[in-house]
Amino acid sequence: MTLREDPRLTAFGLIAEVYQGLGEKLEQQLAPFDMKPLEFEVILRLGRSPESRLRMTDLALQAHITTSGVTRVVDRLEQDGLVERAACPTDRRGSFAQLTSAGQARLDAILPGHLEVIERWFTSRFTQRQLTDLLTGLHVVRDAVRPDATAGIS
Repeated sequence: MTLREDPRLTAFGLIAEVYQGLGEKLEQQLAPFDMKPLEFEVILRLGRSPESRLRMTDLALQAHITTSGVTRVVDRLEQDGLVERAACPTDRRGSFAQLTSAGQARLDAILPGHLEVIERWFTSRFTQRQLTDLLTGLHVVRDAVRPDATAGIS
């Protein structure tokens, strides 16, 4: 076997292809809501956080974008009335991004179709045991390469 035939390359290549393919399907699902994938990522992370809010720095870490990038995304979502900023009571320099009621409603409208795409193109392809094993493995790898992925979640 040559290095070009190494199954590690195949595994990594398959993960990249699956991610890209699912991303395209999800982007199509978001289009009618005038929502870009990164904007959806932000409102989803806020919606799944305690009190539907995160410190801006934690949101940037979780979404794997720069602090200036998260500022731009939150600015756009704030203009649409989906997110609002709130001052941090313990740090004058810090602020929170918080989902508004309109943001909650938009997230609730998007999620059924989002979950349908995930089910159709991803989770339905596995047995329950395979899915459990996959999730366990993905958590191990994610925690190794992105230990800050759950920043700000207690």
